[in-house]
Amino acid sequence: MQAQALAKSLRAEGHAVTFVPINPEFPPGLRWLRRIPYLRTIVNEALFLPSLGRLQGADAVHVFSASYWSFLLGPAPAMLAGRLLRKRVVLNYRSGEADDHLAHWGVFVHPWLRLADEIAVPSEYLRTVFARHGYRVRVIRNLVDTSLFRYRERLPVRPRILSTRNLEPYYRVDVTLEAFALLKARYPEATLTIVGYGSEEQRLRRMAASLGTSAVRFVGKADRPTLPGLYDEHDIFVNSSVLDNQPVSVLEAFASGLPVVSTGTGDIAAMLRCGDTGLLVPPVDPAATAAAIASLLESPDRALLLARRANKEVQKYTWPAVRCEWADVYGAGA
Repeated sequence: MQAQALAKSLRAEGHAVTFVPINPEFPPGLRWLRRIPYLRTIVNEALFLPSLGRLQGADAVHVFSASYWSFLLGPAPAMLAGRLLRKRVVLNYRSGEADDHLAHWGVFVHPWLRLADEIAVPSEYLRTVFARHGYRVRVIRNLVDTSLFRYRERLPVRPRILSTRNLEPYYRVDVTLEAFALLKARYPEATLTIVGYGSEEQRLRRMAASLGTSAVRFVGKADRPTLPGLYDEHDIFVNSSVLDNQPVSVLEAFASGLPVVSTGTGDIAAMLRCGDTGLLVPPVDPAATAAAIASLLESPDRALLLARRANKEVQKYTWPAVRCEWADVYGAGA
């Protein structure tokens, strides 16, 4: 999503942008291989590596990166190709798992990081992590196209709760479910919509059924055109992650006018200042999460004030706010 937003903004200013996916589409006769672990990885790399020849025409190579094997399979060869082609290589490292990755992967990460002319991260949180491991990095915030979202003030605030985190263990959507079950005992009309997909889906569906939370709706994976409407339909956004960095989903809630209840994991506490642009709760604490949601329902004027301040905060994450920083990174040393 960040690659798409950045490419759109650059193209709008007349720059030529080539997007090279790390998961290229398989030919029609081979798409069934996506269902077979390991084999799909081999075929994916066989398609991905030749596609790096497209970097030949670039002036700068912007490499988006996660951690662990994802780092080795996609970003590492892209940086190597960029260096061999004598291009300026910018590594945009984004994972909240950075500390563990840098601490324990040794020769499988550090020599590759040195291929980058510059490392950019979206948060002060990640800058601190990289500094502990001896790296100087540049902070450039995540980019949100606020024009895609309709800012709307909620008065009254209805108990229509939204979660748009993928269904993986570190996002702890199970905690959101437990908090919702507590809230629904007090607000029988409350609803919870869960947007996302992942390895936890079946367990979470069973959990919702066991909690008796029949007002839970699982939407699955939502494409970009669908997301703004989902935010617009709801009144409160909840995030329960225990491992994170600078989630765009929180910024999208800010842009849509939803007051946010979240843990303070990663850079979230800097984005969402408790009592100013949202409410922070301890991790893995359904009771505290339910109480924070209830406080917004009981104090709609306070919820509105938080949403207004959050909407001003999100302007720091728009293209006009980060444009010059990216231009500086791309053009450094030119």
